[in-house]
Amino acid sequence: MKIYNTLTRTKQEFVPLDDKQVKIYACGPTVYNYIHIGNARPLCVFDVLRRYLEWRGYTVNFVQNFTDIDDKLINKAIQEETTVASVAERFIEEFWVDSNGLNIKKATQHPKATENIDAIIEIISKLCESGFAYQVEKDVYFRAKKFKEYGKLSHQPLEELEAGARISVADIKEDAMDFCLWKGAKPGEPFWESPWGEGRPGWHIECSAMAGRFLGKTIDIHCGGQDLIFPHHENEIAQSECANGCDFARYWMHNGYINVDNRKMSKSLNNFFTVREVAEKYGYEPIRYIMIASHYRSPINYSVDIVEQAQNALERLYNCREGLVFAASHAQGGGEIPQFLEVRKNEFIGAMEDDLNTADAMAAIFNLVKDINKTIAENNFKDTLDACLATFDELCSVLGICYARKEDTLDSVVEKMIAERTQARKNKDFKTADRIRDELKEMGIILEDTALGVKWSRG
Repeated sequence: MKIYNTLTRTKQEFVPLDDKQVKIYACGPTVYNYIHIGNARPLCVFDVLRRYLEWRGYTVNFVQNFTDIDDKLINKAIQEETTVASVAERFIEEFWVDSNGLNIKKATQHPKATENIDAIIEIISKLCESGFAYQVEKDVYFRAKKFKEYGKLSHQPLEELEAGARISVADIKEDAMDFCLWKGAKPGEPFWESPWGEGRPGWHIECSAMAGRFLGKTIDIHCGGQDLIFPHHENEIAQSECANGCDFARYWMHNGYINVDNRKMSKSLNNFFTVREVAEKYGYEPIRYIMIASHYRSPINYSVDIVEQAQNALERLYNCREGLVFAASHAQGGGEIPQFLEVRKNEFIGAMEDDLNTADAMAAIFNLVKDINKTIAENNFKDTLDACLATFDELCSVLGICYARKEDTLDSVVEKMIAERTQARKNKDFKTADRIRDELKEMGIILEDTALGVKWSRG
């Protein structure tokens, strides 16, 4: 498998540290609000990465954190006159609702920043001892320029990064590029005891500490949104490699931005949508489909049109599967395994091996749909149709789609009416058959007579 590595700006052959296990760290949400559709993209994309690696035989140790202490949480708690812990717990629960709705597999570990303060203090202490960090009053800062490779992920010269840095008149940092590892507590804020006084961790140090604790000093893949490359991931590299003396992550994967109607998604532009808002109107699965229908590094332009396109595409997939299940249930045994199953599977694998190209992988599934629909029309062998269903479900499962299937059943009264109509048609009593069909239609049951028998659906 080849992965585009942000660190080298090239596609590289993916070779994990362990030939049986892959260690992945994905930056999780700051839990002060519902997740928005921008958050949904890395959730869905890197869930597919994990599913694919597991399908190919790897054990994946997948860690995704919750940032549950941050200025945004503190401000939210003040606004709602409650505690930071209460805000965090509430929105972690809401995260699970949306995550489950999007069919995201739970990570191997979902650590919280507040539950790993000891690991955070340990790594900051190392940095202070080695001269990479310094204390000013109750704050601790990292000396960015002391790390000679600072900027290697964002591929920007230090001078350009420095020109874009913000430093206030009252700032007490040694240099504009230095960033905070530990913040001294302000009145009324949550705090923890530390060698530097009462305070709380900075944002960047949380991920370094949790990645190190749950995955080790060097991990295979670190992933997240493109917006995290600088400063968050750049700072993670600096503090982790200075503390541990080794590479932090061997491959860096970043998904592209989401625009809304060709404009950057922003609260100030009033084009900011939460996953919950979109799901309440369209359901969760179209959101997931949108996030993986394009190559993960390409930008997505979110609009009502693209949601409707996703709904139509999913309907094609569901119709194919429903037709396949129906045909198989009425087919006889025997038959050969179609050659196209292996062809489409290889197309799918080839796409996914090429930097997780889910767009082409999806195209392979729709090619499979065409093959299956043709097979249903021409073939009534159960073994053939069962093989088609197994491959269809297998590939859809890797992408995490077609998961909202509902096993619909009929009550005994309706089943009896359908049987009576079938018998009436055999007896050429079409008047009775039409009457029963109309009665069922009024009950919301639509019948379709096919070569394999009667097929029903809810209207």
